[in-house]
Amino acid sequence: MALPINVIDLIHQRKVERTRIEYKADWNPEPIIHTITAFANDFDNMGGGYILIGVEELNGRPKLPLEGLDPDSIDDIQMDLLNKCNFIEPRCIPVIEPYTVDGKEILVLWIPGGEDRPYKCPEKIYTKKGGEKSPKAYYIRKGARTLKANAREERELISMARDVPFDDRINYHADITDMKPALLADYLHTVGSDLYENALNRALEDVATDMQLVRGPSEYRKPINVGLMFFNEHPEQYFSFAQIEVVDKPDPTGIGMTEKIFTGPLDRQLRDALAYIRNYILKEYVTKVPDSELAIRAFNWPYQAVEEALSNAVYHKSYQIHEPITVTITPDKMEILSLPGPDRSITDEHLENRVLVSRRYRNRRIGDFLKELEIVEGRNTGVPLILSSMKNNGSGLPSFETDEDRSYFLTVLPVHPYFLQGSTMPENEKPEKSSVRRTREELRMMTADLLKEHGNMSANEIATALGYKKLTNTLRAVVNEMIESGEVFYLYPDKPKSRNQKICIGKQ
Repeated sequence: MALPINVIDLIHQRKVERTRIEYKADWNPEPIIHTITAFANDFDNMGGGYILIGVEELNGRPKLPLEGLDPDSIDDIQMDLLNKCNFIEPRCIPVIEPYTVDGKEILVLWIPGGEDRPYKCPEKIYTKKGGEKSPKAYYIRKGARTLKANAREERELISMARDVPFDDRINYHADITDMKPALLADYLHTVGSDLYENALNRALEDVATDMQLVRGPSEYRKPINVGLMFFNEHPEQYFSFAQIEVVDKPDPTGIGMTEKIFTGPLDRQLRDALAYIRNYILKEYVTKVPDSELAIRAFNWPYQAVEEALSNAVYHKSYQIHEPITVTITPDKMEILSLPGPDRSITDEHLENRVLVSRRYRNRRIGDFLKELEIVEGRNTGVPLILSSMKNNGSGLPSFETDEDRSYFLTVLPVHPYFLQGSTMPENEKPEKSSVRRTREELRMMTADLLKEHGNMSANEIATALGYKKLTNTLRAVVNEMIESGEVFYLYPDKPKSRNQKICIGKQ
């Protein structure tokens, strides 16, 4: 068996946060059992963690080259580890996987957040039989350290008993076969997991078990929610309105409004929604610098800010609330709405100052998958990235809003001043409009999407919808290529220059 991650990336902290990784140069039972207990308690709902035995730490990073473990000791360490895990109450066994990295043997322990928390273990682990017994204590993670919980933390941990995040709960209304092998294999291939090699040749249940996507007794195994969110083509069947809706309102009266709904596995709908926004919503202005070949470029909204804000909405939304994530675009702002709001550890003052450091995560497994796919960044880095990208674009600062009941969370990205109607900028400083430069293949895909959505359109109507003032030579050539290939056809083929001519999708 292998782990559903790339171990080289894990060692070097490329996708998993440092706080969720513990390096151990050798087998040392006491601190390792304490850390297993702490990761299983998952005090901040971060998704547990990993212990790398045979990897020495140096200033918070792996010491290179790796020292590794004595190959002859691997089996003994695993046997002793399993025996020592019996000291944890309730019993907690990590996923144990040996790996050979750069010719060195290491052991990787994967400890997901436990279903049966709180867990406790002896303060002292005696290696000799007949030794005195040690009192048991609760352990938690604080940053990259494993600590014994104090009285307040212990009470809070006990209050979290059986409080399993929704994305990590068993779904009794679905079957394991509702997860699709091709989607599982595609994910494992994308993240570079060794599990991919035999994913399509093994039983679905076995692969899903290795990925910690199924639970329950052997006679009644069921998928957990996150497995259906990422590895079923229609998660909205199980989680109503698990979708993203993008509404473009160029006029407050609703004239010219368009709406696109994105469904499917969470990562796909997020990528599709971002691609649509990038291709159809985001525009660029170019300000020429007098007496210079240089130009200052600005977007109505920087893509990175939109990407981070929408990704955070997917990550932090409650899928128990049957409402979509909504992106609303108006001439002066973009609003991204998700439900519910942030937990109360984020105060109104934090929101006002744009300092959003979440203490506890709502969806621990969704975050794991999105990070492995490199769609979202590490812990609490989303808002700083939004702020920096808006600043670098010359845009105004975003705002973050919620209500007293924390029933919603609204991210507001103001449009760049260049794009405001009636801008008061001096005439000689106003930028010249320049459409985002698109490839022929992008134009081809966008034209096909427009025709599928709106039906027959003239070439000029297509150009307008794509943000051009008039039909460009490149777009005209792309339409002609599509006609020649049979992808689209003229409504009046015998009158190609007719003023009533329309482009139609599909075969004639």
